Amino acid sequence: MVLVSAVRDYINRMLQDISGMKVLILDSHTVSIVSVAYSQSELLQKEVFLVELVDSISKSNESMSHLKAVFFLRPTSENIQHLRRQLASPRFGEYHLFFSNLLKDTQIHILADSDEQEVVQQVQEFYADFVAIDTYHFTLNVPSNHIYMLPAVVDPSNLQHFCDRVVDGIAAIFLALKRRPIIRYQRTSDIAKRIAQETAKLMYQQESGLFDFRRTEISPLLLVVDRRDDPVTPLLNQWTYQAMVHELIGIQDNKVDLRNIGKLPQDQQEVVLSSEQDAFFKANMYENFGDIGMNIKQLVDEFQQIAKSNQNIQTIEDMAKFVDNYPEYRKMQGNVSKHVTLVTEMSKIVEERKLMLVSQTEQDLACNGGQVTAFEAVTNLLNNERISDIDRLRLVMLYALRYEKESPVQLMQLFNKLASQSPKYKPGLVQFLLKQAGVDKRTGDLYGNRDLLNIARNMARGLKGIENVYTQHQPLLFQTMESISKGRLKDVDYPFVGNHFQQGSIDTSPCHYATHGAWSWTRGTLRKTIAC
Repeated sequence: MVLVSAVRDYINRMLQDISGMKVLILDSHTVSIVSVAYSQSELLQKEVFLVELVDSISKSNESMSHLKAVFFLRPTSENIQHLRRQLASPRFGEYHLFFSNLLKDTQIHILADSDEQEVVQQVQEFYADFVAIDTYHFTLNVPSNHIYMLPAVVDPSNLQHFCDRVVDGIAAIFLALKRRPIIRYQRTSDIAKRIAQETAKLMYQQESGLFDFRRTEISPLLLVVDRRDDPVTPLLNQWTYQAMVHELIGIQDNKVDLRNIGKLPQDQQEVVLSSEQDAFFKANMYENFGDIGMNIKQLVDEFQQIAKSNQNIQTIEDMAKFVDNYPEYRKMQGNVSKHVTLVTEMSKIVEERKLMLVSQTEQDLACNGGQVTAFEAVTNLLNNERISDIDRLRLVMLYALRYEKESPVQLMQLFNKLASQSPKYKPGLVQFLLKQAGVDKRTGDLYGNRDLLNIARNMARGLKGIENVYTQHQPLLFQTMESISKGRLKDVDYPFVGNHFQQGSIDTSPCHYATHGAWSWTRGTLRKTIAC
C-alpha cells in the first residue's frame, strides 16, 4: 500500500498525538484525500466526533471551546483567509493546522499575525496533496483536465492555475515517497514540457534542500505525457471489472453512485469500491467480465452457506458465537449485495447498447488492418438502430484515427452518416480530434506499424492467436513502460529536463515516515524544520 500508506501515515500522525475530542476540518480537496484512505469508524477511534468543511465552519459563530480543531487544508489563498477569520475570533479550544503542501512565507506571516490569542498549537506541512485511489494510482481530481492539452482555447491564467496544481501534486507525491526523480517529457506536447520544466525548477532550484534525499540505487523517473499520444484507449469499451464500473456507471473517490439505477435500500445507493477495503474487489478488479459472473456466483454460494449455518442456532454458545460474528456477517452480506447489483446493472447496459458487438469492431479498428472490412463493419453498426449515439461517435473516431490518410472519401461518407443518424454529435468533433491527436501530432508508434520491433511483435501476437478478442488491445503506455524498463525510450522523443542524476549516497536511512515540514512562531519570529 505504497501511496495509501503514505496518506494514512500522515492522517495518523495528525490525529494520534492530539488527545481528547476533536473536530476535523477539511476543504473540498482534502475531504477526498481523507475519505479514500480513512473510514468513518477509524476517525471515531481517533476521537474525531465531527467532520466539517472549512467554508461551512467559517459561516458559523457557535462556540465549541471543548473541542480541539484539526485543520487539514490545501495551502490556497482562500483557505488562508478562512483561517485568518477563524483565528481573529477563535471558536475552538486549540487549533492544529496541517497543510497538504508547501506554504508560502507570506501565508505563514498572515497566520502568525492573526494568532493574537495564541490558540495555534502547531503548523505543519504534511505532503498528501493527492487522492490515493489504490496502492499505485492517484488522481488530482482536476475537472475537465483534457481541455488543458489545448492551450490555444484556454485562458492563460487558468492554464497557469492548472500547471501549478499539477506541479503541486507531483511534488507532494515525491516528498511523501522521499524521492527526487529524473524528469522527462513528451516532445510534441507544450503542456507536458511546461509541467516538466516547472517541476524541475521546483525540485532542483527553488526547494532543492527539501528534495535533497539520499538517492536510491535506481533513480525514479517522472515521465510527463498527455493523452494526445494515445487517443485510442479511452475510446474503447473496457472489459475488466474496475474499468467497466468506471466506464458504464462511474467511480469518484472510490465511491459508486447507484441512485439512478432503480429502487435500492438506502445503504446501497452509494457504495465503496476500494481494493484496500474489499477483498473480493481486490482479487477481481482486473479480471475479465466473463470471469466475474462465475466468481460472484462463488461468493454468493459461500455467503449462503454462512447464512444457513447461522440459522441453526440451538444453544447459548451458538447464539454468542453468532453475535460475535455478526459485524463480519453484515459486512459480507453488504459486499455480496453490492457486487451482485453492480454486475447485474452492467449486464443490462451491455445488452441494451449491444456493447459486445460494438467492442469487437472497436478492437479490430485498434489492432488489425484492413480498411475495406473496417469501413463495412462501421457502416453496418451506424445503420443499426440498437447502437447508441455515443458508441456511433466512438466508432467513427476510431476509424478516422486509423485511416485518416488512407480513405478520405469513405471518411467523409461516415461523417455524413453520423450527422444524419446522431445529429447531436457534430462531425466537427471527429475533425477536431484529428486536428489535435492525428498522426501528425503523435509521438509514439500508436498502431505498431512504423517500428520494426513493433511490427514483429504484432506478427507474433497474430500467429499465437488472441485469447480474448474483446481485450486484445494494449495501450501505448504499455509499450512506453516496456521501453523504459529496457532503456530504449528515445531521448529525441522524450527529452530530459533538469539534473539527470541525483547526488549523494545510497539511501540507508532508518526513517520509515514520509517527509513533513513544521512551522513555529514565537512573538513574530518564524522557524521551519524539515523532518521524516
